[in-house]
Amino acid sequence: MSQKKMRNIGIMAHIDAGKTTTTERILYYTGKSHRIGEVDNGNATMDWMEQEQNRGITIVSAATTCYWNDNQINIIDTPGHVDFTAEVERSLRVLDGAVAVFCAVGGVEPQSETVWHQADKYEVPRIAYINKMDRTGADFFEVIKELTEKLKANAVPLTLPIGAENDYEGNIDLLKMKEIRWNQEDSGESYTFTDIAPERIELAEEWREKMIDSLSAFSDEITELFLEGEDVPLDLLNTVIRNETISRNIVPVFTGSSLKNKGVQPILDAVIDFLPAPDDLPPVKCHNSKKDSDIELARDEKGPLAGLVFKIQQDKEAGPLCFIRIYSGVLKSGTAVMNINKKKRERVNRLLRMHSNNHEQISSVAAGDIAVIIGLKSAQTGDTIGSEGFPVLLEKMDFPDPVISVAIEPKTVSDQGKLKAALDSLKMEDPTFTAKENEETGQLIISGMGELHLDVLITRVLNEYKVAANIGKPQVTYRESITETITHTETFSKVLGGKEHSAEITIKIEPVKRGTGNQFSSEIKKTVFPDEFLKATEAGIMSSMNSGTLLGYQTIDIGVTLIDVAYNELTASELGFQTVSALGFDNACRKASPILLEPVMNVDVMCPADYVGEVISSLTQRGGLVNSIDSRPAYELIIAQAPLVKMFGYTTALRSQTQGRGTFAMEFSHFAKKEG
Repeated sequence: MSQKKMRNIGIMAHIDAGKTTTTERILYYTGKSHRIGEVDNGNATMDWMEQEQNRGITIVSAATTCYWNDNQINIIDTPGHVDFTAEVERSLRVLDGAVAVFCAVGGVEPQSETVWHQADKYEVPRIAYINKMDRTGADFFEVIKELTEKLKANAVPLTLPIGAENDYEGNIDLLKMKEIRWNQEDSGESYTFTDIAPERIELAEEWREKMIDSLSAFSDEITELFLEGEDVPLDLLNTVIRNETISRNIVPVFTGSSLKNKGVQPILDAVIDFLPAPDDLPPVKCHNSKKDSDIELARDEKGPLAGLVFKIQQDKEAGPLCFIRIYSGVLKSGTAVMNINKKKRERVNRLLRMHSNNHEQISSVAAGDIAVIIGLKSAQTGDTIGSEGFPVLLEKMDFPDPVISVAIEPKTVSDQGKLKAALDSLKMEDPTFTAKENEETGQLIISGMGELHLDVLITRVLNEYKVAANIGKPQVTYRESITETITHTETFSKVLGGKEHSAEITIKIEPVKRGTGNQFSSEIKKTVFPDEFLKATEAGIMSSMNSGTLLGYQTIDIGVTLIDVAYNELTASELGFQTVSALGFDNACRKASPILLEPVMNVDVMCPADYVGEVISSLTQRGGLVNSIDSRPAYELIIAQAPLVKMFGYTTALRSQTQGRGTFAMEFSHFAKKEG
């Protein structure tokens, strides 16, 4: 299929905005699903993992392919929960466009803002869909206002709702200037267009005028027709909307109620009409590792092979399923390819096109398309698959460091191997999950992005991988830093293997601004100090930063300057300078008043107005600092910061305080000095 007839889209939203329900309707109307799945009934097609069906949330971003009016749509279903930020990031990286789903009652909720800004980072064109128009408190025009004010989006409504809450009937199409109503007898599969009712003509004309006014800023032709009072042709409106959506100058807005089967087909039309095909986008930026230079790669199936593994899912029979987005060239089943990151040749045993957790076998996949490879043994999320003759790296994805850890130990010796295999496969799937042994205690420590993230991973280890293990209590992953500037000289001399190794360095260490990261610089001229010794010195210091002097946590935000060195050409060695710099850094840190830093989280709590006092009081008791309270039509939003260690078990506490009506989202903000 030509790239012009293909769309790679994601459905992104805050938790509970109806994202998965919307995806279910899309699959139903495109004929991929023969029944409508419901999240509330635990039978949603896209949420195929057992835990997703139990918890009613999307954890894994499943990829599926469907067809609409002879166009192929690859859909990536992304999680809305902040703990699964890696899933959202890696999905956005391979999307060409996105449908942002907002709740007509909740509006722009905190997690929608996070995902929206992630989409800005990856320059993803978007259309917005205001869902749940049938819910009590639904207010379409309030959400439009929030899109403009909170997300700074140039929101251009292309449909208006007819009625709201229980009286929500259908939509007004501002492009065709018709009313649309969906037939409930066939689950909204058929719909009818009628003339706009006289009592709604004025409102429709007012908003059509606003739409044309917004678009006239990008088209002289529309401006002239508008000023002359002429009708603007539909083709011209569609062309301008498409161009400016792809350029991210506007966000077309649609509305509906996915649960009530209203408003979904216009979204599918808009995906085809307004979101970009793969070859509408500029060339892909990548790095040629042979020439060590950045290049641009045309999105052409006649070009060299380049694809990005954006997700790995373990399958009990087939092994790792590697979801790949092809940017250039054609990947054929049964051929050998190069994993550019790992510098390893691998064989593509089979290629699959996925529909949620079902699949069909295909023989090849070309530029612009998404598929699953079976047979890659060493691939990890973020790896580039290409050819040996053209070793380009598609940009690496950056993921935040985990902030919460828990000890895990197998109950029996036979479970030891099973646990290792389970953790290895989870690490391949999820780059924000780490597992390592504590050198001092020998305990196996696993770390993740939050309580829910770790809870889901542990449940998978116990249930999916059938490992019998004991789990410790969640522990916060601290960091260490220093508070004083110190100059320190360190000397090293030792005979190893019959050869003397000696080295001496003087370093200055100082605290740098929080969040800057560790830095190393040298004041010594290269002519005085050979380059290989300088590299060994830097390597010694950097490796020493992985464990601090207080409790062995990683050290952050320390600036190290190499001021002076003394070395004898006869006894100097790389080993000597690596050792002296590691010792020197440790000893300097001990003198520089080291401190322990704890992760502080951004906490957004949503609750009805009646409970605000209790929620604020509870947050304050947990060491939280309330920054602001934002009143919304249906609830109050409390924006606060709190130390992670005090937020354990907050889900249960909030539920009991608000009679189950409060929800919260928590995300890492920064590290700050641990009090007490």
